Amino acid sequence: MAAGITVEHVQGDDFRVTVREGGGRTVHTVTIDPAYARRVAGDGVSREDLARRSFEFLLEREPKESILSSFTLSVISRYFPEYEGEITRRLKRP
Repeated sequence: MAAGITVEHVQGDDFRVTVREGGGRTVHTVTIDPAYARRVAGDGVSREDLARRSFEFLLEREPKESILSSFTLSVISRYFPEYEGEITRRLKRP
C-alpha cells in the first residue's frame, strides 16, 4: 500500500510532513532552506513538493518510523549520498 504524504507549511522554513501508511502515521518537522531548495529542485518547484518527493525517496529506503522526527532537508544526503542527484532527476522529469 502506498503511503499518504501530507505537507503543511508551519512557519518560516519549517514544514510539517505527515506520513500515513499501514494504518499508522508519523509526523515530522522538516526545515527547508530556500537556497538549498533552489539548488536541488530549481525555481519551478515548491518547497512543499520538494518535501513530498523527498519523503517518497526516504520511504523507498526505510520505514516511516525510521525517519527522523525533526531534521533539515539537506541532512538526507548524509545518510543517502545519492539523494541530491536522484531528487534533482525526479523533479526535472516531464
